[in-house]
Amino acid sequence: MFPTKTDKARNELQGGQRTLSQRERALLLMADGRRSLTDFSPLFPNRGEARDAIRGLAQRGYLHEPPAAPQPAAEPEPVHRATSTDTFDGKRSLATTRMFLFDICERMFVRRDPAFALQMRDALREARDREAMLAIAALMLTEIEKAAGTERAESLRERIDRLLPPAELVH
Repeated sequence: MFPTKTDKARNELQGGQRTLSQRERALLLMADGRRSLTDFSPLFPNRGEARDAIRGLAQRGYLHEPPAAPQPAAEPEPVHRATSTDTFDGKRSLATTRMFLFDICERMFVRRDPAFALQMRDALREARDREAMLAIAALMLTEIEKAAGTERAESLRERIDRLLPPAELVH
């Protein structure tokens, strides 16, 4: 399963369009025909939800999904119930953090400051470690604080802290 974007998906990702959830948009950003279900799984609480999201986006015309070989029946996944307003309970990872930062970049900067948005997208593509992600996030949050206020920047900072993997302890 190596989905690719359709024209409908490309339109969704353009500025001003917001009909899908953040996770669905992150999935669309990653769908390039080279990434598999394993690559999308960190965006979701479990692999089954990632598979269902890909299939749902394909059925709604956002993704081309090549036919897959039949899979044996699997045991049902446990139901997770959200207890806070922020329902993300997925795995902490650099990939998830990167997709979240790409989404922030698209939402906050593409129309206001296209040059800054391009700079941040390029930096995110090159970021390979926690420190690089933190540096890019800090730049973006500084600009968000100027444009949208301290409260908005702080809420995004808290979300980024929940997405990033913990810093490794150095002995």
